Amino acid sequence: MISQSDIRDLYQEVILDHNKSPRNFGKPTEHTHHAEGFNPLCGDHLQMFLNIEDNIIKDVKFEGEGCAISKATASLMTSELKGKTTDEAQHLFDKFLSVVTSDIDSPIDPELGKLSVIAGVREFPVRVKCATLAMHTIKNAINNEGIVSTE
Repeated sequence: MISQSDIRDLYQEVILDHNKSPRNFGKPTEHTHHAEGFNPLCGDHLQMFLNIEDNIIKDVKFEGEGCAISKATASLMTSELKGKTTDEAQHLFDKFLSVVTSDIDSPIDPELGKLSVIAGVREFPVRVKCATLAMHTIKNAINNEGIVSTE
């Protein structure tokens, strides 16, 4: 069993790595879906670009600036979504939101894959909006709903 201390250390290590070297960062030459997300509380701003064909997320990239948590979560989230259907993405979003807003001692769903390390944000409730900005923005992009704010 992994201890809370181990989870905290892994959380910090992964956040720093993905903040420093985000995966899927940049604007693609082509995309079928796009949305912008803002977290006015801390100034996070993300743009998500998706290429969806036959209900499958073929590619997803992002641009923007923000705190380490929002950038790292965007990096991890985009990596997890490639190749998934939009229904699978929604299922992942539901699991992710449930975990990051749950009690600190609640079990972490293994279906989250590498996103499970973001569960450490539960210790800092004020940062949950930072961790969920990418998810809300991708969700809006899938649904062609444009701009989203965490406020």
